[in-house]
Amino acid sequence: MAQFSPVTGRYVTIDVLGDECKVFFLENGEGQPLVCQHTAGCHNHQWRDLLEDEEITSRYRVIAYDLARHGKSDPPRNKEWWKEEYRLTADYYTAFIVAFCDALELEEPIFMGSSFGGNVALQLALRHPDRFKAVIPVEAAEYSPGFFLDWWQHPQANAAQVCASGVWDLMAPQSPEKDRWATWFYYTQGSEAFRGDLYFYSVDHDLRGKLDQIDGEKCPVIMLTGDYDYLTTPEDSKRTADQIRGGEFIEMEGIGHFPMSENYPLFKRYLQQALRRIEERTGARAG
Repeated sequence: MAQFSPVTGRYVTIDVLGDECKVFFLENGEGQPLVCQHTAGCHNHQWRDLLEDEEITSRYRVIAYDLARHGKSDPPRNKEWWKEEYRLTADYYTAFIVAFCDALELEEPIFMGSSFGGNVALQLALRHPDRFKAVIPVEAAEYSPGFFLDWWQHPQANAAQVCASGVWDLMAPQSPEKDRWATWFYYTQGSEAFRGDLYFYSVDHDLRGKLDQIDGEKCPVIMLTGDYDYLTTPEDSKRTADQIRGGEFIEMEGIGHFPMSENYPLFKRYLQQALRRIEERTGARAG
């Protein structure tokens, strides 16, 4: 018997600082919107298990998009994008997310992103606290230097292989083998965008000295980081959360830098903790 997923996919065209972006997104569920950003150089397949989780989608409308230039979302359609080097900035990234949420007419969505998606969650809490009910920065910190690498474009380097192979030691060895291989596979497909994403991750994103401007009481910030992540360590995330008024940090044991795809059942336990804290603090229940 064929098994059909309840997840649906659609395109929406949005304007991002003058760029015409045709954005692909997956969604499932009803209730409180939960908008999910993939990691650098990847796409929304990372959130597949969350999108198909009936316990979550019975109470949350889970939406996972592909950032422009990733997955099924092409580069901007109204410009000669191939004539310039792709370097993602915080201004563009946050404008993209707000434009996407506006286009879907989402009311008080919760935003969750991992890695460079976690970093932009912090940017959203700083820049747009009134637009989001809360943010869940996963594997994030106020500053993540050192990964905008010039050798990425060396003619003797296979960017696709480097991109995919680099994920292995960022995952916990006890995560299920099939899920670690799936995470590796996702990264074999995204090398062209990866370096430009890392410009935001390691250069343009820098909230040092600005975290006290984030009001975690108005827009709760619940940070999650795995203890096998050496790019953004639990210490980095806790240090960040401690500088945010009302910020909270939850350390995830036995998981690495790609928690939603490398070991979803374990990640789910911590995500549910974060969602409960948001419900408690905002005085409202999802669904």
